[in-house]
Amino acid sequence: MSALEIVAVAISFLGIWLTARRAMLCWPVNLLACALYFKLFLDVRLYSDMVLQGLFGMAIIYGWFAWARGRGDDGRVVVRPLPMAEAAAGLAAGALGAVAIGWFTSHYTDAALPWMDAALSSFSLVAQYWTARRQAANWLLWIAVDVLYVGMFVFKDLWLTAGLYGAMVGLAVLGYRRWRQESTGGN
Repeated sequence: MSALEIVAVAISFLGIWLTARRAMLCWPVNLLACALYFKLFLDVRLYSDMVLQGLFGMAIIYGWFAWARGRGDDGRVVVRPLPMAEAAAGLAAGALGAVAIGWFTSHYTDAALPWMDAALSSFSLVAQYWTARRQAANWLLWIAVDVLYVGMFVFKDLWLTAGLYGAMVGLAVLGYRRWRQESTGGN
């Protein structure tokens, strides 16, 4: 456990908590967390996850603008449904990305866990896109991805990060409940 990992965990936890609350401050906090984890994943040779942090950075900027435009009259971020066709397209894109990234990293890098890292990275991008689009279903995909990330980070001896991802499963459950309640008209 390094000082970098400790700071990255704390900032990431704060960012996910703010996202679950639909607070606009989540975007700059999550951008900082991306930068910290980019460096950490470079250090431990999880290259797909390192690249993922760069892509997350771009998705965070997109999400920041999308959320700014997606507020109701009361100023709160409006939750949107995820149509079945969009869900299927997102999951198909995640699977195709996993195969492409996994093949590349298994053939051209010394990645520690190329296929698992690629699959989790690819589906994380789908979940991040759904988050930026304000769709409550993003949290269900985050739950599945984060559970698997816990195992990968334990395997890589990133215990604090594994703990963060375990806590993120809980935050994703909370986020899903809150966003689902909002999308069905409850407060």
